[in-house]
Amino acid sequence: MKKLLSLLLLAFALSSFGQIPTGYYDSAEGLQGEELKAALNQIITNHTDYPYTSSSTDTWDILKESDRDPTNPDNVILIYTGWSVEAGLPGEEYDNGNGWSREHIWAKSHGFPSESQDAYRDAHHLRPCDISVNSARGTKDFDNGGTPHSEATECNTDSDSWEPRPAVKGDIARMMFYMATRYEGENGDPDLELVDYTGTSTDTPYFGKLSTLIQWNEEDPVDDFESNRNEVVYSYQGNRNPFIDHPEFVDAIYNPTSTGILSKAELQNIKIYPNPVVNNITIDAPDRYIVEIYTVIGERIVVSENKQIDASQWKSGVYFVVIKNENGQTVKSDKIIKK
Repeated sequence: MKKLLSLLLLAFALSSFGQIPTGYYDSAEGLQGEELKAALNQIITNHTDYPYTSSSTDTWDILKESDRDPTNPDNVILIYTGWSVEAGLPGEEYDNGNGWSREHIWAKSHGFPSESQDAYRDAHHLRPCDISVNSARGTKDFDNGGTPHSEATECNTDSDSWEPRPAVKGDIARMMFYMATRYEGENGDPDLELVDYTGTSTDTPYFGKLSTLIQWNEEDPVDDFESNRNEVVYSYQGNRNPFIDHPEFVDAIYNPTSTGILSKAELQNIKIYPNPVVNNITIDAPDRYIVEIYTVIGERIVVSENKQIDASQWKSGVYFVVIKNENGQTVKSDKIIKK
């Protein structure tokens, strides 16, 4: 009841501040799980596209407005450090490595490496960033843990994950949920997928860590800066981030307790073993669930209701197991090593 009341109060606050257009989410009303995700995709797809870098309006210009320092209109706020830095004149933002850079929150190597792709230029997940901190985050997944970064001292990092400063954890999560909803493999777009592990490979459209992002969405609510940013990007692109307008959509899509699709007890009972695998892999999951297995380059090599998979002919390396329910919703995913 307390959580529901908090969500209702948050929704009221957002409706007052965010100015959500009347009827914008009508087609998603009452939906859950994959149906809700699909409805939101139809609402936010086909946005107005702006060039990444251009003498006309480009993503630099959008970020200067969306991430403007409320106390200093000549500056922008950097995502991981929170520093306020000079925005710079057109064409001088990067300033030969002395200015700031544009961080792809969903790392571009995970599904859209070319500047010609819409996802590469989508301002909903581009944020101003310190250049060296941007490089340090690299393509790492998001998760808790690690040691403090030398410059972004509120951020922690280890070999395969990056934990942003607490003030933007929810912002990061809601941008990631936006990307996984907006880009579903249609019209040449990548099919981006959030998975529940770290160490995802580049050249694949997978990114982690889902359970941590769900946690961050709850722990760090939408604030005025994030809500205003949504309005600014909407004024350019013509599409909104649904998870800023309605953070409760995260639970409705991804949280089995919320959707009623799968209980936490059932989820905990799903097991994938042995790992590493030599000859056969076993998946303990309900009979009605489907097992899909992918290579590190995203090639699906198994689609089966059989929970005993012969892996004896696989090449040594990393593979990804995705378990889906009868509605096609991913309920568990994990990486495995073939010896």
